[in-house]
Amino acid sequence: MVGPTAVGKSAVALELAPQLTAEIVSADSMQVYRGMDIGTAKPSRAEQKEIRHHLIDVCDVGEMFDVRQFVDLATNAIKAIHKRGKTALVVGGTGLYVRALRQGLFAGPGRDPALRAKLEMMSVATLAAELERVDPLTASKIDRKNRRRLVRALEVFYSTGKPIAEMQTQWQQSRDKNVAPTFCLSRAREDLVARIERRIDEQMALGWVEEVRRLLAAGLENNTTALQAAGYRELAAHLRGELTLPEAVARIKIRTRQLAKRQMTWFRREPDLVWITVKPDEASTATAGRILHHIEDV
Repeated sequence: MVGPTAVGKSAVALELAPQLTAEIVSADSMQVYRGMDIGTAKPSRAEQKEIRHHLIDVCDVGEMFDVRQFVDLATNAIKAIHKRGKTALVVGGTGLYVRALRQGLFAGPGRDPALRAKLEMMSVATLAAELERVDPLTASKIDRKNRRRLVRALEVFYSTGKPIAEMQTQWQQSRDKNVAPTFCLSRAREDLVARIERRIDEQMALGWVEEVRRLLAAGLENNTTALQAAGYRELAAHLRGELTLPEAVARIKIRTRQLAKRQMTWFRREPDLVWITVKPDEASTATAGRILHHIEDV
């Protein structure tokens, strides 16, 4: 089950899991980091005790984690869940992770530490301009504000001489026609924006600033991937004295709305999703019931 941030995936999954005799496999690129709890809306300890979760808290904030590691760990978790006679319920908003799990990874090159370090020193604008120069095909399709993807696209091109967009066509060739149905939750824009802003206010009240303070001491700023999580960069800037707290919160809300929009754009391009439009006043139990009815009808 996929969908944009704050759409209600976790609540619906917690309702679905007991009825499907399922364990939850997180497909969230930031919930893998220990200590990144409040800002990633990580399931609580009580929720994780109620329903077993996988791919949460698998690495320290100073460690790098990528889609290849996710696919390996998620595949092993799913196999183990099935051996226990249960269903694996994959839930998350990281589109690349879900696509790679459903369709397989394309045979791209591994990391080149020296090249990546050089690219990481460039600004986002410089990276985008360079990608446009050497690989206009990928530049026409990629999110030009996403540093991680710009760096990876350039890394692939410099390592192979081929556009990453061209290499990713292997996904369509390897698609598993027997893959389980994937549901995508969506909401009206006004409803989703209100939920995003309300959740950010709640996260601030729960102590998000102090969480970021602890993570900075643990090496957060050395991990460019983890620092891309919405809100962490802005609160780090606040703690350095570069932004007031109201300025940081305002930027977090803008950036999170932009994230949700990018996620929806991504999922609209994904094949074979079953779309579930959630009404503003719809309880998670009702949404879970609609999904169960669809599964039973298939």
